[in-house]
Formats: sequence, C-alpha cells, structure tokens
Amino acid sequence: MANSDLVKDITDAHFASDVIAASDTVPVLVDFWAPWCGPCRTLGPAIESVVQSYGGKVKLVKINIDQNPHYAGQLGVKSIPAVFAFKNGQAVDGFMGALPASQIKAFVDKLVGRGSDSGDGVDKFLASAEESLSLDDIGGAAQSYAQVLQIDSANLKALVGLAHCYLKGDDIDKASELLAQIPDDKASESEVIALRALISLAQDAQGASEPQELLTRLRANQEDFQARFELARAYIKHGDFEGAIEALFVIMNRDLDWNQKQARHLLLKIFDALGNNSEITKAGRRRLSSLLFS
Repeated sequence: MANSDLVKDITDAHFASDVIAASDTVPVLVDFWAPWCGPCRTLGPAIESVVQSYGGKVKLVKINIDQNPHYAGQLGVKSIPAVFAFKNGQAVDGFMGALPASQIKAFVDKLVGRGSDSGDGVDKFLASAEESLSLDDIGGAAQSYAQVLQIDSANLKALVGLAHCYLKGDDIDKASELLAQIPDDKASESEVIALRALISLAQDAQGASEPQELLTRLRANQEDFQARFELARAYIKHGDFEGAIEALFVIMNRDLDWNQKQARHLLLKIFDALGNNSEITKAGRRRLSSLLFS
C-alpha cells in the first residue's frame, strides 16, 4: 500500500500527530494488524477502499502491532484485526474482525454523520432484509436490520424487523428490549401494536404443553374447554395461528363468554399480532362478528 494523505502506515512514534491531533479535524480510523494475520489481509483492501471513497471525510492509519505494540496494548487489543475510530483525540467507536465493505461503510457513515448517503444506505439495507426474509434467511435479515440501526438507531422498521427476527429465534427477551427502544410517539403505529401483541403471545405461550398431549385430553372429553384453550396456546407457541383461532372458535361457539371471555381476549390479541391487513385476521373478524351479532 502506498502512503497517502488518507491512508498511511504509521508507527507508535507518530500516533500523537497522525491520530490524536489529526482527529481534531476529521475522524481517524486506526487499523491494528500484523503480517501473519489472515483476516487482516482480507480487511485491509476493503477498509482502504471505503476510506478512499469518502474523499477526505475520514482518514485511515495502519499499525503493525508486531513492530508497534504500545498503543495496541493501551487500547486493550486482544485479537486482530481491530479497528478504532478517533474523534477529537478520543476513541469513540470500533469493531473487530474482517467485516465486508458494506458493514465498514455503515460504520463510517455513522462516524461521519452522512446525511443523504446514510439514507440511501438505510434503504439498501432494509431492502436486503426484506429479500433475506423472503428466502427465510432470518440471520441475514437480522444482520441487515442491525446495519440500519448502526446508521439510524431509532429506525422503526429496523427495530420492529430485528425484534421479529429475535422472536423467530425464540429470544423473547431481546425482542422485548427492542420494543422498549421504540419512542412513545410511535406506540400507536400498526407494526408496533402487532409486535407488542406477538411478544405478549410468545410470553403467554412459553409454558404451553405440546399439542398432542392436549389433543389426547380432548379425545377423552370434547367439553374440556380449558384443554382446548391450552391447545390454542400450544399452537401459538409453534406459530400455527390458524390452528389457535380454530380452537378458540370451538370454545366460543359453545360458550361465547367462557371463563370471563378469555377465549375472545386471546383471539383479539392474535388479530393484533397478525395485523388488520392479514387475510387470516379479516376472515376471523368476519367470523367473530357473525357470532356476536347472530
């Protein structure tokens, strides 16, 4: 790599001038690497290319820790590659490992506070998340949503989308944490209402029995409404909302107000979770109206 104003190799002796002092003017990335490090050879060209593309809005210095261990030790570098971002003489952010160029760009976008470019990046990552979901690639979708949140930590679509990814992985606590990050003024948005209902359903269904066990109970007694209600919870636990709705309607067809309208309350929560545009919700609401007003 040829040294330039934007990308250069430095030693510990030049850290104060090329990092601390220089970061008063523009952000400076410090890439700690070593010749024996395979991931460093992968990261190097990618991060250099990204930095060059910003035309002076950010600089990169590279430090071989074998020859210059002092500042790597001060910053607590335990493995490489390790990248630290400096602003106004202070380390403000960083990452480890050989990230792809898209993630490096998202990191730098956040660092330099890019306006319209970051908006373009958000749209691109959101589109990538949708594509991943269409392929049932939950991990890929989660990664794209996380990249959006690196650029815009309050992005509603990314917060909701990433929470859905956690729910699909049965990580209810992480999904709840993301729900708590959504601003109060967005609480009435349809996707937030749906997410809140889904989390509530997932929490309610955590202790549900397995469907086969409950079906055995029902074969012995078709009027065991509690078993049928538990069957609905079991179906929810396995993502079978249509099965849950059917079980709840069996109860309501025989006793509309069973157990202080418990079946109806759970049914409405399912409708909230699926959203008003869901065909399942539309059909279910028509069926409920017919039952209520017949």
